[in-house]
Amino acid sequence: MVESAPSAEHPWPVAVMSGKIRDYIDRLGTIWVEGEITQWSVSAGNVYGKLKDLDQDATVGFTIWSSVRSKLPAEGFRQGDRVVALVKPNYWVKGGSLTMQVFAMKQVGLGDLLERLERLRAQLRSEGLFDPSRRHPLPFLPRMIGLITGKDSDAEKDVLRNAQLRWPDVQFRVVHAAVQGDRVPGEVTAAIHKLDADPEVDVIIVARGGGDFQNLLGFSDERVVRAAAAATTPLVSAIGHEADRPLLDDVADLRASTPTDAAKRVVPDVAEELARVSQARARLTSRLSTYLSHEIVRVDQIRSRPVLAEGDWIVTTRSEDITRYVARGSELARRGLERAEGTTAELRSQLRALSPRATLDRGYAIVQAPVGTIIRTPADAPVGSELRVTLPEGVLAARSEGPTTTVFGSDTTP
Repeated sequence: MVESAPSAEHPWPVAVMSGKIRDYIDRLGTIWVEGEITQWSVSAGNVYGKLKDLDQDATVGFTIWSSVRSKLPAEGFRQGDRVVALVKPNYWVKGGSLTMQVFAMKQVGLGDLLERLERLRAQLRSEGLFDPSRRHPLPFLPRMIGLITGKDSDAEKDVLRNAQLRWPDVQFRVVHAAVQGDRVPGEVTAAIHKLDADPEVDVIIVARGGGDFQNLLGFSDERVVRAAAAATTPLVSAIGHEADRPLLDDVADLRASTPTDAAKRVVPDVAEELARVSQARARLTSRLSTYLSHEIVRVDQIRSRPVLAEGDWIVTTRSEDITRYVARGSELARRGLERAEGTTAELRSQLRALSPRATLDRGYAIVQAPVGTIIRTPADAPVGSELRVTLPEGVLAARSEGPTTTVFGSDTTP
């Protein structure tokens, strides 16, 4: 029986159409295809991925069941590998999707994209852009956070929500940019330059909610990487892709596994910080109390010592010493004066013995000429010479009458 063609009056049910598509595709059988792996995800032992044409913008999904995966090379496959696969088109009626079931796969070489990325990675590494020493430390509590992400994206919501839960007063300056496709390098680069030039922005977060290798290629573009490396503001990469790291992750000051993780790494938790402050205050109070108690005990111990318990002994002992020293000083002074008086008397006696005064006291006199010359012989005083006679109790003026013959006790004039 020949089935009539569908029409508006007699349309095919969806199941009939889907079954015919499935039967038609099944007749294609298996074919060998070449392409580049852009997605490789393992779930419950099965592999779900995507294969991209080497030259054209054409991509198909593929599935490798666990039974086939166990027969693949032990070294395995990853995104960016260039492979040849034996596939059979498979149309899933229930979901209305077309996928390629892989029966065999072998590696041909690195795909063009991966090869270019590896060359760029090596070049940037040689320039020191991956050196950890050039990374900027993140501020403890940023006043303003710059966020680069897709408009109305889950990544934006995750960062804002988690950051505000941790610190309600945190502020954001959001710049929307393409996070997938050919516009990614230009828009993300411009956003980085804009936020880096903003003096109010303390840290920049570039966030995207993951994706396959091909979708993340824009974050490995040389323009984006060099803009991130040249930024003076700390930059956090939160692309959210664990299987393959874009080059932005290597030059960022901090790599976060997800946008949520970026919010937690950039913004401190106010509850945790308050708890730390309380703990610090408790430790300080405890240490200060312990220190004061220890010092009080030390003061009590010092005050209880005999030297301080009865302080009068200090004055008493010192007063006795002072009395003894005063008495000793008086005795030494008296003895010194006595010795000095004796010495003075002795010197006075010696001086008197040598002084002419003693001779004068015995009845002698000193005769001098007016000019002070001592008259020793009569010739020194001719007749009529003025003389000066010094006695023990005064001085007399005299005149010479010439020499006389002197007999001891009397004189005879010639």
